[in-house]
Amino acid sequence: MTDLYKTIINDGLWKNNPALVQLLGLCPLLAVSNTVINGLGLGLATMLTLVASNGLVSLFRHQIPDEGRLPVFVMIIASIVTTIELLMNAWFHELFLILGIFIPLIVTNCAIIGRAEAFASRNSAGPAVLDGLMMGLGFTAILVLLGALREVIGQGTLLSQAHLMFGDGARDLTIVVIEQYRGFLIALLPPGAFIGLGLIVALKNSIDAKQLSRAATVRSDLTDTTVTTSNP
Repeated sequence: MTDLYKTIINDGLWKNNPALVQLLGLCPLLAVSNTVINGLGLGLATMLTLVASNGLVSLFRHQIPDEGRLPVFVMIIASIVTTIELLMNAWFHELFLILGIFIPLIVTNCAIIGRAEAFASRNSAGPAVLDGLMMGLGFTAILVLLGALREVIGQGTLLSQAHLMFGDGARDLTIVVIEQYRGFLIALLPPGAFIGLGLIVALKNSIDAKQLSRAATVRSDLTDTTVTTSNP
């Protein structure tokens, strides 16, 4: 695996995660992430859009004039989102109704047009598609994590309404985490989403700070060892 691919994977999943670092696409992230299934559904739709739009923008980057690149990017993204919307309406109709306006609003997600402009339009198809996949996975992971946090605190379950995505056979997948739980409504409302996302961002920042501190300690130890060795 080349250094470029390693950087793309690390950026998408952690270092430059669109939900935790770039803080883009927060409207749908906060609005529908009240359960794992809702978050997973919107996350997968966003990831598919990122992969397809990055790939197409990269393939046609030499044919798109600089003066009209943003309108062309929006047209490409809108076409992809419309296709995904129709497929979801046909195959996941109940989930489509729950997600509602937030599926077509993927077109306006700044993370998608940002990756098309900043990366896909300047790189070949392979890295561009991988970038879309990793950014989409990073975004989906945060949607699912936030959805799980809010669902457990809000209604004491995990994977409720799993049949909306996986069919009637998945009705038994629901996990009751807290028996006879009366619920905590604020976790399911937008304020709960802001609080939950803030906690996740704080956790990431704390992990990054500890990693930097550990790396600085290692460098300091190596420097001391080198000085000691050179001056016996």
